[in-house]
Amino acid sequence: MDNKTISRDGTSLAYERTGTGPVVILVSGAMSTGATVAPLGVPLADRFTVVSYDRRGRGASGDTKPYAVAREVEDLAALIDAVGGDASLFGHSSGGALVLEAAASGLPLRQVAVYEVPYAVYKGGAKERAEYTHSLTEALEQGRRGDAVELFLRLTGLAEEMIQGARQSPMWPGMEALAPSLAYDDAVLGDGLVPEARLASVSVPVLSLGGGASPAWMREAARAVAEATPQGTYRTLEGQTHMVDPQALAPALAEFLSSAS
Repeated sequence: MDNKTISRDGTSLAYERTGTGPVVILVSGAMSTGATVAPLGVPLADRFTVVSYDRRGRGASGDTKPYAVAREVEDLAALIDAVGGDASLFGHSSGGALVLEAAASGLPLRQVAVYEVPYAVYKGGAKERAEYTHSLTEALEQGRRGDAVELFLRLTGLAEEMIQGARQSPMWPGMEALAPSLAYDDAVLGDGLVPEARLASVSVPVLSLGGGASPAWMREAARAVAEATPQGTYRTLEGQTHMVDPQALAPALAEFLSSAS
């Protein structure tokens, strides 16, 4: 990441920008960095200025304690100011929850798009998330980063044999390095339920996307986000899973973002 800006609390944020046109900032989800979402910028760069960044506590960005969701909203405010004072936001997974909170906080945004924010709309979801929060907090406080990553992978539904295989993979040290940021994504998702009252205060158009090949509850959560926002639209990307293909996502994003460009 070649560019830096400073958030309100002094945290250094690393970002990259590419392309020309109206600004869209890409916000990554759990266990990911700006590099994870950067490939989406390639098919968008001919029509938009695309900004990808490392959220605090990840990659080349700094981290200032104590953490609060409001600090990440301030990070987005600093980025928006650094790239011209006006932007649209796209957030993937829990990054979408951050994007929605930023919109509800009144940042200077044109539009907001999110893909499969993992709100727990399924039966027993709130209890499962509360148990995850407790176990994650305990693991991180005790320095058990590997166990924290396992908890997250288990929450996503990954099979035990795949989790144990991941522990033996060359990627595992990098995953453990990102483990503390799992608490940040957990905080952004709150109690795990759709924050309907908060979303009702979002004053900009919202596109909430779900994958046609994803679990039904993820599409249900995406639809609930659209229904809770005053100017929300839901759309299914056929054949896509939670790990959405940038080439499949970009046309839907470009169409939506161009409507206010």
